[in-house]
Amino acid sequence: MTLNKVIIAPDSFKGTLGAKQAADVIAAEVAEAFPDCKIVKMPIADGGEGSVDTIMTTIGGESFETQVLSPDDRMIGAYYAIASNGTAIIEMAQSSGITKQKGLHPMTSTTFGFGQLIMAALDCGAREFILCIGGSATTDGGCGMGAALGIVYNDAEGNSFIPCGATLSKVAAIDMSGLDSRVSTSSFTVMCDVDNPLYGTRGAAHIYSPQKGATPEQVLFLDEGLRLLGGRLKESFGKDFAKTPGAGAAGGLGAGCMAFLGANLMSGIEAILKICGFENHLKDADLIITGEGKLDSQSFYGKVLSGILSKAGKVPVWSICGICECDEALLHGRGIMVFQTSEGISVEESMSNTEKYLRIAARRALHNWGGRA
Repeated sequence: MTLNKVIIAPDSFKGTLGAKQAADVIAAEVAEAFPDCKIVKMPIADGGEGSVDTIMTTIGGESFETQVLSPDDRMIGAYYAIASNGTAIIEMAQSSGITKQKGLHPMTSTTFGFGQLIMAALDCGAREFILCIGGSATTDGGCGMGAALGIVYNDAEGNSFIPCGATLSKVAAIDMSGLDSRVSTSSFTVMCDVDNPLYGTRGAAHIYSPQKGATPEQVLFLDEGLRLLGGRLKESFGKDFAKTPGAGAAGGLGAGCMAFLGANLMSGIEAILKICGFENHLKDADLIITGEGKLDSQSFYGKVLSGILSKAGKVPVWSICGICECDEALLHGRGIMVFQTSEGISVEESMSNTEKYLRIAARRALHNWGGRA
C-alpha cells in the first residue's frame, strides 16, 4: 500500500528534541520508506515551548535577545520576536519556563522575566502582541509579570512587595497607576495550551503545580493563594476572571494577562494550526504523524494532539511519543495509533539519545502502513 502524502506535525520532546528536529527525523524515515511520498513538515507548538520558532518559520521576522530575571532570580538570556507584520511574539517559556531555572521552586518562582520581555518588545515599538504562555515554572497568577510592567501590590499593612506563589494570599490591594502607559494602547492575544480555571480541583495549582515540584501540602496552599488573588482581581477590575477557560494556564498567568493587560485568550494550538494552513494541507493527505515527549490524558485538552484530532476528520493520526500513559481504550476510542521511543528500553535510555530512538520508532511505525518500511 503506497503512501502518497503525509503531514508530519510533532510537538517538541521537552528537554531533548525540538519540534523542528523531530519533524526532520520522522520525515527522513518516511522519505526512505516511501521515496515518492509528498512530505509536509509542520513542526507544531501549542503556546508552550517552541511557539515562537513555529510562528516565525511560517510568517517570518526577526528575533531579539535580552537579559531577564529567571524564575529563580538569576539573570539569563531570553529572546522574543517581531514578526514581519510588526507583531511581537513572546514565549513565556523563554524567560519563566520550567527549564530556565536550577531545580524546582514551586513556591517562589516568578513571571517577572516574562514582564521584562514584554517591556523590551514595547521599547522596540511593538503594539500588537501574541503571548505564548505554556511551559511555565510558576504559580504566581502573573503578578511577577505585572510588577515588571509597573503594577504595585500591597499587603494589609500597606507594604509593597512582588507576589509569588508563597505570598499570593498577602495581596490586599493592587495599584495599577504605575502600569506602563503603552500597555493601554497595545493589543494582547494570549495563546494558551490548557483550558483550566484559576483555582479549584481543575485549577492551576491542583493540576499543574505537582509537576513544578509542589508537595500535596503546597498544592493546597497555592490553590488557596490563587483563590484569594482571584477575589482581589474581581474587586480591582469588577470582573471575575477566575472561571474563564485558560485562566489557570501557566500557574494563573492566563488570569493575570486578562486582568493586567486586557488580553484575549485563545487556544494556542488552534491559532498555530490556522497560521500554518493545516486544514489546507489536509485535503489530500493519507496520514498525519504527530509526536511529543509524554502522551497522557492532558494531551487531549488544548494540546497539540487535541488540536490535530479536531481537524483531522477521516485522515488517520499516529503519535510517536517518548512514553504513553494513556489507557488503550481511550486511544482506540480516539482512533490513534501510538508508537513509543522507549519501547523495549528504559525511559532514561530513550531520553539519552532521543533522535536515535525516534528514528527507530518512526521506522517501526511505518511498517504498519501497508506492510512496508
